[in-house]
Amino acid sequence: MHVIDTLEAAGAERAAVNFVNALPRDRYIPYLCTTRSDGPLDASVASDVGRLRLERTSRFDLGAVARLRKFIQTNDIRILHVHSSALFITRIAALGLNVVTIWHAHYGRYSTSDHFAQRYRLATSGIDGVITVSEELSQWCRDRLGVPLKSVWYLPNPVCLDDDVAGNAGTLSSPLPGAKGTRIVCLANFRPEKDHFTLLRAMVRVVNEVPSAHLLLAGKCNDSDYKQRVQKEIEAFGLQGNVSVLGERHDVAAILRACDIGVLSSTSEGLPMSLLEYGAASLPAVATRVGQCSDVLDHGLAGMLVPPASADDLAASLLSLLQSADERLRLGERFRARVAEVYSADAVIGLVCQIYDTLDSRQGKRSRNTPIQCSVPSKT
Repeated sequence: MHVIDTLEAAGAERAAVNFVNALPRDRYIPYLCTTRSDGPLDASVASDVGRLRLERTSRFDLGAVARLRKFIQTNDIRILHVHSSALFITRIAALGLNVVTIWHAHYGRYSTSDHFAQRYRLATSGIDGVITVSEELSQWCRDRLGVPLKSVWYLPNPVCLDDDVAGNAGTLSSPLPGAKGTRIVCLANFRPEKDHFTLLRAMVRVVNEVPSAHLLLAGKCNDSDYKQRVQKEIEAFGLQGNVSVLGERHDVAAILRACDIGVLSSTSEGLPMSLLEYGAASLPAVATRVGQCSDVLDHGLAGMLVPPASADDLAASLLSLLQSADERLRLGERFRARVAEVYSADAVIGLVCQIYDTLDSRQGKRSRNTPIQCSVPSKT
């Protein structure tokens, strides 16, 4: 059973849905638990996935803990694959039960603060396994959380190459500003580590050389103060005619198809789903060298990499793509091939199954003739 807090349209949530949908049904009976609420990605979950909606009202909702524990026992769940902060309620609910528990760490910012180490050290004590979305996070789990080397794996997030499976709307919900050949999209929720400010500074230079260039900012508002500062910066730079804040959208696939370049200006990442989605849509991409972005872009062979917080480097890369349709086509095709080979559900799901088998065989918790039940973690 995968467990995640919500099914909002964000990276960890998309990864959880992709994992549970892609599990081989001849080996697993899949379940997905949301601890808080559903969201737009609810429509993306395959129809044969068993569901548990806890709808917990607080961090220490004992009724939700009891419902989760009873569900695990009643359905003979053998493996709990828990995403992000859903770890805490799941560890409590599974105390004393004969079940394999795996924590999936999605956010690169975990490794940058003592706060997260203190918060997760106790919650991961004695855990069966940890999956991370970057090598940096794997090292952090070993060094700061004390998880044994043999129990930590770096595993790429899987991305859907099929829009219908991904649950993305096939048509635009509303027309997009900008013209063909000039649209740059940044698919990133509004929070500080996404560093929209460096991107806006880069756009000042871009617009000076390509006045028709238009940046679309699509993403959920995680920090209202941060988003307000972004909007004020757009006005301060006089970019109102070249930058549009789309906010949270549920027609992501259609937006990407209508754009010409994908960009991420983050100062911290794990393995961003938005970057993988650029590749799935054959968008040429520019990203900062943080987290696993360099690996995703094949160290510059499948896209352009720039240092974080460097507006000049970011602007130069965006301009080179805006000014060459041939280069956009070449990098877009190469990026699509890279994602299909390394990050598609077909490429990744076999690896997660190997992890399940490894942990299961260590503990000898199931009969080889019985299908494994695997639950999907809840969102943070």
